[in-house]
Amino acid sequence: MADDHTHVQEFFSARAADWDTRFPDDGPAFVTAVAALGLRPGDAVLDAGCGTGRALPALRAAVGPAGTVLGADLTAAMLESAARAGRGGSGLLVQADAARLPLRPGALDAVFAAGLISHLSRPGPDLAELARVVRPGGLLALFHPIGRAALAARHGRRLTDGDLRAEPNLRPALARSGWRLTSYADESSRFLALAERTG
Repeated sequence: MADDHTHVQEFFSARAADWDTRFPDDGPAFVTAVAALGLRPGDAVLDAGCGTGRALPALRAAVGPAGTVLGADLTAAMLESAARAGRGGSGLLVQADAARLPLRPGALDAVFAAGLISHLSRPGPDLAELARVVRPGGLLALFHPIGRAALAARHGRRLTDGDLRAEPNLRPALARSGWRLTSYADESSRFLALAERTG
């Protein structure tokens, strides 16, 4: 696990300073994905693996001034980039591991996770940790601003049957972890899986 964390931190630390300029057109996709969560004013939401905080302004707009927005990331450099971009004003930035969140059980109404799932070292237990901090009936959005095929092509890879984000794999993985998949979209312009906390 420590080696996985070190690899993730090194990967994102090296890219944090210019992350937003590498993907300048993703903003509207984040806004649309946040809207799909159906957050209400006053809700408490976590952006897990928030990176440079691109979702935080949309999350804040959705929950309003009475809501709670947290942005957690393993990599300090990403959080520093989020703060430099002024996104710390939309939510509290916390350096934390999505696999061991410093939150009490059921503290949140929802979790938004952009690009996180492919970086989870233990997807089952890690998805269960996200479930732990969400109330029953609360929501999870697993998002990426481009679909699986486009992302694989970007990285010079092919899609495989073992890809966790494929619906036949993701649905049972979520079910084992305390979630029920309610919506699934894998299009060239986005990947968005929505799930509800069971129990």
